[in-house]
Amino acid sequence: MTYIIAEPCVDILDKACIEECPVDCIYEGDRMLYIHPDECVDCGACEPVCPVEAIFYEDDTPEEWADYIAANVDFFDALGSPGGAAKVGKTSHDAPFVAALPQKAE
Repeated sequence: MTYIIAEPCVDILDKACIEECPVDCIYEGDRMLYIHPDECVDCGACEPVCPVEAIFYEDDTPEEWADYIAANVDFFDALGSPGGAAKVGKTSHDAPFVAALPQKAE
């Protein structure tokens, strides 16, 4: 089990969680942030700093956002496990489920 990022992050990308993550496992996609399931050490440091309350322990993810569990895994299909988000920087892709979502109004 790991932490995941859900719908409230889509098109927001606040990044406060990135600054708190001690293992650099939160990656930036085009429309949202993603937690690498193999790199996350389940410390929970990211969860309380998220201003939109988008981060959940996988088992505690609200049912309405259950699809984001797979989206956090799917994001890394092409990226693999690079061993830290700082090495990668912002990517120009998202999990297919997220990429297909309508753009949020600003």
